[in-house]
Amino acid sequence: MGGFGTWFLASMKPKRFAAIAPICGGGEPGRAARVLKKYAGLGISRSKKSTVVPSDRSEEMVEDLKAIDGNVKFSLYPDADRDSWTRTYDNPELYEWLLRHSR
Repeated sequence: MGGFGTWFLASMKPKRFAAIAPICGGGEPGRAARVLKKYAGLGISRSKKSTVVPSDRSEEMVEDLKAIDGNVKFSLYPDADRDSWTRTYDNPELYEWLLRHSR
């Protein structure tokens, strides 16, 4: 379920997470504001070239979060095909960022 599953699970179990990092997915942009209020941070990563899920699905979520001054970190890999998770998971900054948040 990837990034879509992350957004969905976060919206269904908001008290379980301090931060989420959906990769290559999207959600319901209008719902982002409600989800954000329950999180310390949202990290979104994706590839620009993915033909499976258009990058504008993630970009819509980022814009919705920015519109409410959300705590969002967005990484866009312009040269990556669908696989943006390898670069994201290989980056130690992701884990440092996640560990800075708590419930």
